[in-house]
Amino acid sequence: MIQRIQSVYLLVVTVLLVVAMCMPVGLFIGADGITENVFKPLGVSMADGSFQSTWGLFGILLLSAIIAFCTIFLFRNRMLQVRMTIFSSILLIGYYIAFAAFMFVLKSDFEAMTFKLGWALCLPAVSIILNYLAFRAIYRDELMVKAADRLR
Repeated sequence: MIQRIQSVYLLVVTVLLVVAMCMPVGLFIGADGITENVFKPLGVSMADGSFQSTWGLFGILLLSAIIAFCTIFLFRNRMLQVRMTIFSSILLIGYYIAFAAFMFVLKSDFEAMTFKLGWALCLPAVSIILNYLAFRAIYRDELMVKAADRLR
């Protein structure tokens, strides 16, 4: 069962979330248009060299990546696999809520005029879509097993 399509989806989710943990999700651009503060899931690197921690975002991505990877090996218990996939998607939705909260709080702290989004911010959204595809494949397997049990 490890070679099933849902395992591929969950492995891609894990890789995407690890990449999202390492890449910057945006830039705070100062009022002068020159000053840039890099916003990564682990924290914001300010132009003057200081660091503002946002470790909660990193923790959500790390937990979701671990759950997606461990879910691959739960192929013997498909209903638990379904629950873990749904939980991972809920965590990623929570990531976007926490990101929005951190962005608005930090934007007021830095007196930044604009925030430029990075491409790594879309990776958790792609992971949510892949989690949904894995959910559908797992559930389809569960229905197939139940239909086979009914025929015996």
